[in-house]
Amino acid sequence: MNIVLLGYGKMGKIISEIAEARGHHIAAKINIENVSDLETLDPESIDVAIEFSQPEAARDNIMWALTNNIPVVSGTTGWLERKAEVEHACKELNGTFFYASNFSVGVNIFFKVNRFLSALMSEQQNYSISLEEIHHTEKKDAPSGTAITLAEGIIENVAKITNWHLQADNVTPAGVLPITSKRIDPAPGTHIVTYHSEIDDIEIKHTAHSRKGFAQGAVLVAEWIKDKKGIYSMDDFLSL
Repeated sequence: MNIVLLGYGKMGKIISEIAEARGHHIAAKINIENVSDLETLDPESIDVAIEFSQPEAARDNIMWALTNNIPVVSGTTGWLERKAEVEHACKELNGTFFYASNFSVGVNIFFKVNRFLSALMSEQQNYSISLEEIHHTEKKDAPSGTAITLAEGIIENVAKITNWHLQADNVTPAGVLPITSKRIDPAPGTHIVTYHSEIDDIEIKHTAHSRKGFAQGAVLVAEWIKDKKGIYSMDDFLSL
């Protein structure tokens, strides 16, 4: 495949290495310094775009791909207030859009475990619920997209939880799931969901050891989605 990388930071570089090792060609590596190069690319020569950029650039990057009939795989977090707009455009243009807050197979299994546990705990009123995420200091958005996905899974299943907030102190309003975000190098990503009572704690945890799992997942998704139309997620890709 001919791949254009929309965003070429640490994740983009790992994606490039993995894609080339799997026999693909990187047609362009776009970042804030050379975004004008998109104007000279031949869209018909591009099979798929992989978008890992910055929150402020994600929407425009994805729309460039969609308007040029290029399937786009996005993993940028911190921009999801505009995701519905992108999905609407994808439908209007009969395009292809795949979004995941995390492309790691292990994390997506963890999402399933989180939803299963939250359903089991939905009637247990004596447990408080909290979420903690730890990432490297270069990660700009907080909480992480993965933490938000975990929070959404809990909100779907636990009636007493109706929203989440980023914990800035020890005060948590009723009905709100507190999320604690820590930035510690070189942590690539740790997520912990805790159910606490006076009697015991129940805890599930996922720890990433490197970014390689995220990058490899993005390349595998790009291979899978190349000839498809529509809006997809990791549940579709993994048949979870």
